[in-house]
Amino acid sequence: MRITILCTSHTHPVNARIETWMAWRSKDHQVDLVRTRKELTQGEVLFLISCGEIITKKDRDQYGHTFVLHASDLPKGRGWNPHIWAVVNGANEITVTLLEAEDKVDTGAIWGQLVVPIPKHLLWNELNEALFDAEFKLMDMLVDSLGSIQPRAQAEDVEPTYYRLRRPSDSELDPQRSIAEQFDLLRVCDPDRYPAYIQLNGHRYTVKVEKVPSIDA
Repeated sequence: MRITILCTSHTHPVNARIETWMAWRSKDHQVDLVRTRKELTQGEVLFLISCGEIITKKDRDQYGHTFVLHASDLPKGRGWNPHIWAVVNGANEITVTLLEAEDKVDTGAIWGQLVVPIPKHLLWNELNEALFDAEFKLMDMLVDSLGSIQPRAQAEDVEPTYYRLRRPSDSELDPQRSIAEQFDLLRVCDPDRYPAYIQLNGHRYTVKVEKVPSIDA
């Protein structure tokens, strides 16, 4: 099977997992990684992972199927950064969905889903790894069982919800509120790409959190 992965972000943490997955699946399949839609050629499967470009029907028609991995229980949570919004809003689990790409964002048929527990202690990098585990399990399932999976349409009796693209200002903490009150926001802020921060005494300060080994009293 010829498989293409389109990931337009060179800096996204998922890149390391893409390389590992490609090395594993390349034993039995031709797997290519491309960075822009202009590099797309043709094949059986196209995966869009951290893809910031619009992939048209003409692009998708070069492949038997084009899939998106989306971290919400669709049709709830369509749009941008769903797992971040979910955790900030108090979610203790996230559904990762493998769906067919369509022109209308996040509306395609669902090919598989996995529920990922999100304990309150997970930080941004641990959250990423938990979601990556689910995403690549779904990709493995698809590659191994493409001809036997029966996709299903998204539920029409469920009212869709939508998330907007997060902005740097969405990582601002309130210095007058406690850390405990804002910990869900603090723990999802990638310290390199969109760090948490406060504005205080006429200055802006970056706020970072990391786990350290337990110290016995």
